[in-house]
Amino acid sequence: MEKFDYIENPHRRYNPLTGEWVLVSPHRSKRPWQGQVEKVVEDVRPSHDPNCYLCPRNERIGGESNPDYKDVYSFQNDFSALLQDTPKGEYADGELFKAESESGVCKVICFSPDHSLTVPEMEVENIRKVVDLWCKEYKELGDREDIGYVQIFENKGPIMGCSNPHPHGQIWASGLVPLETSKESKTQKAYFEKHGKTMLFDYLNSELEKKERILAENDSFVALIPFWAVWPFETMIISKRAVSNLLELSDEERTGLADIYKKLTIMYDNLFEVSFAYSAGVHQAPTDGEKHPEWHLHMHFFPPLLRSASVKKFMVGYEMLGTPQRDITAEGAAKRLRDLPLKHYKQK
Repeated sequence: MEKFDYIENPHRRYNPLTGEWVLVSPHRSKRPWQGQVEKVVEDVRPSHDPNCYLCPRNERIGGESNPDYKDVYSFQNDFSALLQDTPKGEYADGELFKAESESGVCKVICFSPDHSLTVPEMEVENIRKVVDLWCKEYKELGDREDIGYVQIFENKGPIMGCSNPHPHGQIWASGLVPLETSKESKTQKAYFEKHGKTMLFDYLNSELEKKERILAENDSFVALIPFWAVWPFETMIISKRAVSNLLELSDEERTGLADIYKKLTIMYDNLFEVSFAYSAGVHQAPTDGEKHPEWHLHMHFFPPLLRSASVKKFMVGYEMLGTPQRDITAEGAAKRLRDLPLKHYKQK
């Protein structure tokens, strides 16, 4: 009887962080990079755009003007999805119709005053300033009694819903822990109570031994494609030391996070020689006043591109009605990214 080979045969892979599964069909894509690879028109932007509402000194839509900031800058989002003054309340009509009020704070973080840059084109020392601002905002927002979770994230590229090309990210701080992080809270807590160690500490060390899905590492962080990745080039950045949030990082580790953030995004850009789109976000412990030794700091990257700069992966059909599916294995995608140069293609 033929022996099962997860590199060759259709199979499911388990995501221990969410408790969910992904269908992998490697036989459908023996040569996933076969076919035409389209070049896109390079988006050349000025260092300062007088029409950009995120550039220094410019007026925003709400009428306020940005200061003449020189590195990083944050402000309350003019179009916040969560509002601080939302009245508390709920609605219920039997068991099937329920709603609860949700309040919070939404902020924008400008990574650089230079409108033309993206993270992979920034210097590590300037990305470090972004990390420092993340820490500051996490502390200030998390200290509030009405905030239970601080979600830091970046949407890059118009196909990921980014409405402004200026290098920036967002923070949405809410009273309750959001859905995806609540899944990770439950699974990580169960693992920690059983083993006395964080799930991602054990997972990362196993990955470092196997080396199949590792993309880059430094003394403090590792970038890899998770075994259970759903998106073709989905990745994670995981801290080598089991810290629960950004504030526990040492000075050296903060710089390490900036360094690995740059390295990973250079790989992305070099893959199809395009400013690679993605949604990325930091997952860390809730700010509910409790200790969370089960939480292990990590960062998710979910990029939509599949075969070229213009061919996007969509979740359709069976994936919407059944379960997510991928043809390119995590191992194949990791090799493709790992073999790329670490010098940005624009600097060739």
